[in-house]
Amino acid sequence: MEKKSAGVSDVGAWAMNVVSSVGIIMANKQLMSPAGYAFCFATTLTGLHFSLTALVGLLSNAAGYSASKHVPLWELLWFSVVANTSITGMNLSLMLNSVGFYQISKLSMIPVVCVMEWILHSKHYSREVKMAVVVVVVGVGVCTVTDVKVNGKGFLCAVVAILSTSLQQISIGSLQTKYSIGSFELLSKTAPIQAFSLLVLGPFIDYYLSGQFVSNYKFSSGAVLFTLLSCSLAVFCNMSQYLCIGRFSATSFQVLGHMKTVCVLILGWLLFDSELTLKNILGMALAVIGMVIYSWALEVGKQADPKTIPYMKESLSEEDIKLLKEGIEETAMHSIERGEAK
Repeated sequence: MEKKSAGVSDVGAWAMNVVSSVGIIMANKQLMSPAGYAFCFATTLTGLHFSLTALVGLLSNAAGYSASKHVPLWELLWFSVVANTSITGMNLSLMLNSVGFYQISKLSMIPVVCVMEWILHSKHYSREVKMAVVVVVVGVGVCTVTDVKVNGKGFLCAVVAILSTSLQQISIGSLQTKYSIGSFELLSKTAPIQAFSLLVLGPFIDYYLSGQFVSNYKFSSGAVLFTLLSCSLAVFCNMSQYLCIGRFSATSFQVLGHMKTVCVLILGWLLFDSELTLKNILGMALAVIGMVIYSWALEVGKQADPKTIPYMKESLSEEDIKLLKEGIEETAMHSIERGEAK
């Protein structure tokens, strides 16, 4: 009975992450696209996301719904630097690289996370898991990768983004395990630091990316509404990311998380008249097959040797906002590659 309950909780965590992540991409498409409200300040928006998340955490602690456990300040600061580097790196990578190379860099996070977990936690993978990872990478690559152009600055930003994002996701689980702290409690401690730093530095980063200062943007009632919607969805997105990595592993989060890519492409076709080709459909089918194989391989590994169960733990990252302009608005992206605050 307890195992069944845990399974339901796991499914709920994944569902929350997929629904909130896809929802935030849809909201941000309307907020950030030229056809919508043209709010092109992704890093600042991410700062607002973490500000609301920090406020929710503060209210939760004050109301006694969550407990505050001690985590050394230097570890929180170190994690925040890594997380903010991930966000900035993703924004710069999307701006400086082609859509195709940006997608490939995102896909490379799966093997990078695998290698990092092997180095940092001596984690090993079965042949079936490796095969599933390859199938997922190929499938997502087929349905999302278009042109591939590389330049020096863009390549460097992509490398920084990949390494920092992978390290951030692994660190979430490590900190939860090390200090026996819940996912929401950890998020409540890191969110204020990230919010403050992103709101201070974000406008300057966005100016470099877009050539405009957020202070010059004229908010309409619609823009305010979608900003609040984006921030509200971000709270659930951030919570579910920490929750998922806390329950599973960073590798599982990366592999199964590509279900969001599939959902974004489908919703882009249904809601925004984006083109959905046979290549997209075949790629999505292959990716889903890979995810099914991956889940099956993990279950087989657990039954074969319970001790090999991945160490339990687990955005934005906000990088999903970037999918917004690259996955849904592929054509517009060729002229301005920058968007997602994730």
